[in-house]
Amino acid sequence: MTTQLLPGATGVLALADGTILQGIGVGAVGSALGEVVFNTAMTGYQEILTDPSYMSQILAFTFPHVGNTGVNVEDIEQMGGGSDTSAVGAIFRDLPTDPANWRSEGDLDAWMKRRNVVGLSGVDTRALTRVIRDKGAPHAVIAHDPDGNFDLDAMVAKAKAWTGLVGLDLAKPASTLQAFEWDEGLWEWPEGHPKTQGRKSVVVIDYGVKRNILRALASTGAKITVVPATTTAEEVLARNPDGVVLSNGPGDPAATGAYAVPEIRKLVESGKPVFGICLGHQMLALALGASTVKMDQGHHGANHPVKDLTTGKVEIVSMNHGFAVDRDSLPDAVMETHVSLFDGTNCGIQLKDRPVFSVQHHPEASPGPTDSLYLFDRFSEMMG
Repeated sequence: MTTQLLPGATGVLALADGTILQGIGVGAVGSALGEVVFNTAMTGYQEILTDPSYMSQILAFTFPHVGNTGVNVEDIEQMGGGSDTSAVGAIFRDLPTDPANWRSEGDLDAWMKRRNVVGLSGVDTRALTRVIRDKGAPHAVIAHDPDGNFDLDAMVAKAKAWTGLVGLDLAKPASTLQAFEWDEGLWEWPEGHPKTQGRKSVVVIDYGVKRNILRALASTGAKITVVPATTTAEEVLARNPDGVVLSNGPGDPAATGAYAVPEIRKLVESGKPVFGICLGHQMLALALGASTVKMDQGHHGANHPVKDLTTGKVEIVSMNHGFAVDRDSLPDAVMETHVSLFDGTNCGIQLKDRPVFSVQHHPEASPGPTDSLYLFDRFSEMMG
């Protein structure tokens, strides 16, 4: 390895092709292996870094100003854990700024240290984004050492040897280990998250669920029970729910689908309303006979235009996925309901003869616009 580290460099990103990016280390000291993706959201870095769908990924933020709003306990999206069940690393253009927000309870750098998230600042993240757009999401090792001691050859070799997300089931480690109830609604000023009184019983299968999905459901009047990813259809139906939600989550839908898809198929056949989100959308499509594909760079951001083909409206949505449903593989019984206006990929499906639908994007936002919150109301209406 001929790359020479610059004086004062305490952070490094080593790509599998041998490219070395260097700068100032942020957050946890140590190293992490993952797939590098870029996120175009201008806000919500804490929600992004705690989204379980980013498990085994390193995030490059295209927006240069990160840290402004600090961190707080309310904006954590995963149910528990640190970087073991969410993003393992983060890349910034500039050093995180000091917080200046009334909701802040601490600064980003210290928070990343506590959560074991390795960071790198001083990188031209938009140039890195162009690399990802041209060549796809690379495998890489990110490292932070205050003394600047890095074995670059070993880092590149480790990145090169990693098999990546294809074939990887990450839903099990991201999921809850036991069922629990949820009664917290969407954030309201100035009280925060109110407690809700549920009327319609909903079982959420947790493949790596975000808290705001549960909050959005609760705010429609749902009485929510969250169950592990490996819960069988018989166990779900024994709770006699009014509807079932298939949550978001990390990893390859085909890998998780090895045990989840047969159960989802039984839930569809039961006649119960079913609503899938992100990974749940992909696995519902698999259960209905479609296929999924790995995307070169994925969709990650809070500014993606999606058209609802059932209404003709265009929504700006939050997205986070590296796999997609192959729209050409959809069987005749399945109607495409949403499509990305960026690249034409599938973003929603619906069964023609049953109360079953799903979307690829995140209607709960957090971060992002709330254009798609109506989907939770649509699901609630299906439950009667």
